[in-house]
Amino acid sequence: MQGPMVALTNKGRMRMSIERIGIVGAGQMGNGIAHVCALAGYDVLLTDISEDALTAALKGVDKNMDRQVSKGLITETEKDEGLRRINTTLTLTDLGPTDLIIEAATERETIKQAIFEDLLPHLTPDTILTSNTSSISITRLASRTDRPEKFMGFHFMNPVPIMQLVELIRGIATDVPTYDACKGVVDRLGKTSATAEDFPAFIVNRILMPMINEAVYALYEGVGNVESIDTSLKLGANHPMGPLELADFIGLDTCLAIMNVLHDGLADTKYRPCPLLTKYVEAGWLGRKSKRGFYDYRGETPVPTR
Repeated sequence: MQGPMVALTNKGRMRMSIERIGIVGAGQMGNGIAHVCALAGYDVLLTDISEDALTAALKGVDKNMDRQVSKGLITETEKDEGLRRINTTLTLTDLGPTDLIIEAATERETIKQAIFEDLLPHLTPDTILTSNTSSISITRLASRTDRPEKFMGFHFMNPVPIMQLVELIRGIATDVPTYDACKGVVDRLGKTSATAEDFPAFIVNRILMPMINEAVYALYEGVGNVESIDTSLKLGANHPMGPLELADFIGLDTCLAIMNVLHDGLADTKYRPCPLLTKYVEAGWLGRKSKRGFYDYRGETPVPTR
C-alpha cells in the first residue's frame, strides 16, 4: 500500500498529507481522539486488546456525538458520516498502513514501548508515530523505534471533544515535516496547538500536577478538608473544578504517575508525591473510574471521603 501523499505548506516546506489515522487504546482518551478525528474527515482505525472496550468506545462516541447534535454543534448527517469513518480491530498490526498512529494506551512506558515494537515491522516508511503520553520522555520512546525523526508527542486534553488544546512535543530527533504534519492535523480538528519541549510532564502537567499534589498535601496536613479545599479554589481562584475533584476526574493513579515522572526526571523535592496520594492509589481509590477517591461516587451525589 502506498504511503501518505506529500503537500507543500504555505512556507514552501514539504508536509505529509494525513488521511488515515490509527489509534491504539479505546479508553476515554482513545475514543475521544477517534471521535474528533472522524468528525474532521479522517478515516480512523481504532484498536484495543479487548472487544468489550471497542464496543464501549463506539457506544461512547455515539452518545457524545448525540450530545453535540442536541446542542446544535453538529448535524445528524455529520454524526452519521463521522461514525461511518471509525472502524475497529483487535489486531494491532492492522494499523500498519495508516499515515499517522496515535498511541493512547496506559501511562506506562514499558507498555508503550512494547506497542511500538510490535508495530514497527508493519509500518509504511512514511508512517508517523505519536504518543498521547502526558509525561513520558518522547525522545526516549522515539529512540526505541526505527524512525525517531518521525516520532512526536501528541497530547490531547480530557475530555477530548470539549478541550481545545493539543500539546505537540518534539523529541530531540523529530524533523520539521513531521511536526508540520501533526500541526496540520490539529488545525484540521479545529483545535489549538501548543509546542512543548521534551522535558518531564511538558507544559500543562508540569504546572497542573504540582498544584493538585499541593492540594493533597493541604488535605494530608489538615489545612482543610476536601470540601473546603475544592471550594476555596473554585471560588477563590475561579477554577471550574476544585483540585481534588479534578484529580478524581483525571485518575489518582495517573496523577501519581506524572508526579513520579516529575520527581525522577527533575530530581527536585518540590515534586515529591504526597504520601496521602500514594496511599489512595495503593487502596485502589483511583477517583471516578473506581467509584472512590477524594470523593465517594457510589451514591446519587459525590461525598467527600475526608
